Amino acid sequence: MTILAIVLLVLGGWVVVTFNGLVKLRNQVQNAFRQIDVQLKRRHDLIPNLVESVRGEMKFEKETLERVIQARAAAVSAGQGGNMNDVLAKEGMLTQALGRLIALTENYPNLKANDSVHKLMEELTHTENQIGFSRQFYNDVVTRFNTDQQVFPTNMFSAMLGFSPATLWELPADSPERENVKVNLAI
Repeated sequence: MTILAIVLLVLGGWVVVTFNGLVKLRNQVQNAFRQIDVQLKRRHDLIPNLVESVRGEMKFEKETLERVIQARAAAVSAGQGGNMNDVLAKEGMLTQALGRLIALTENYPNLKANDSVHKLMEELTHTENQIGFSRQFYNDVVTRFNTDQQVFPTNMFSAMLGFSPATLWELPADSPERENVKVNLAI
């Protein structure tokens, strides 16, 4: 009888420790996703300023500017919906539109010399780097959370305790971000 009580006490203690550990990891996953959201919001806030700064010089690139504006609007609305696959797809479209805009600004010497455009480009580049770091951190935390749920003996109890695997931040197969960068070194 005493042995059974000790075994139940040890098992109960293990379940409490396991549950608390999984709760902490789940909260870290949610926090990491919100950190990506913060960086995406920053990106979304920079874009209108950039578009306004280049609009006067890029009169002949109206279609590109409209694509950036539309892609930004779609990305913002996708972020409000909370569906990660939709967010990924829309952010990929925004990345592609921004890449085209940035590439086109190289063709305008006045824009390259414009201090405010230069600062906005630097801010946008910094933000893009932060988004990349945030995605990496999110995936690291998700991997740890999912692994902790899948190892024995936790895998026998994690679903009963209400835990399910989190989704990694992956680019869709047809994402513009998966395209190879084309480099032309011809002069």
